[in-house]
Amino acid sequence: MLGRLASKRLLEIRQVFRQHPQSTRSLSTALNYHQDTPDNNPNVPWEFTEANKPKVKEILSHYPSNYKQSAVIPLLDLAQQQHGGWLPVSAMDAVAKVIEVAPIRVYEVATFYSMFNRQKVGKYHLLVCGTTPCMIRGSRDIEAALLDHLGVKRGEVTKDGLFSVGEMECMGCCVNAPMITVADYSNGSEGYTYNYYEDVTPKRVVEIVEALKRGEKPPRGTQNPERINCGPAGGNTTLLGEPKPPPCRDLDAC
Repeated sequence: MLGRLASKRLLEIRQVFRQHPQSTRSLSTALNYHQDTPDNNPNVPWEFTEANKPKVKEILSHYPSNYKQSAVIPLLDLAQQQHGGWLPVSAMDAVAKVIEVAPIRVYEVATFYSMFNRQKVGKYHLLVCGTTPCMIRGSRDIEAALLDHLGVKRGEVTKDGLFSVGEMECMGCCVNAPMITVADYSNGSEGYTYNYYEDVTPKRVVEIVEALKRGEKPPRGTQNPERINCGPAGGNTTLLGEPKPPPCRDLDAC
């Protein structure tokens, strides 16, 4: 009885997908989905620039010659920096050629790690930390302030091509939550930076965006003037002096 009901339900689901094929992209496989476009297909020429070719050799030098494939992540990162913050399929094919593997081996890596962008991003790609500590501290308000100020949705690029907003999981600065990262692709791989802005507020992230728009470089790190790095606001209240040494350093004499 249960088997027949399950089979009937599965048939109904399949019929819905046949009627609305695009709905299947709402599943997890959407992250791995690729469809050729005029500017993103295997026939678009792509290669590392003359400035980056020495960097490719330097990256490969870190690995034995028979383990070139181990360089796939740093090479994809370099390709993404060169291409303005995202990876077209032809760039992945170029990496596959360098490390002498089938292209599918590179696609597997590029689709697994969310740090690799396979769609266009802005020259300043703003990533809002969405993990629990930042969420509790107001990361949803931070993201809403950015999207509202820029007039875009998550994953979209502003009309001037300067900004895009995405979400990133834990960035390791929970003590300074909430925080955002700014991936700066405005100067290609030569001037690429990836900076943390911590203890942000909705007002402060808008100020950071406006500063970037003016070509300025806002001070990275904590945005709370009462804090130094990850120390408490107002300064330390404990551990104010030199730590006491252990009572006996000579273990044999203890």
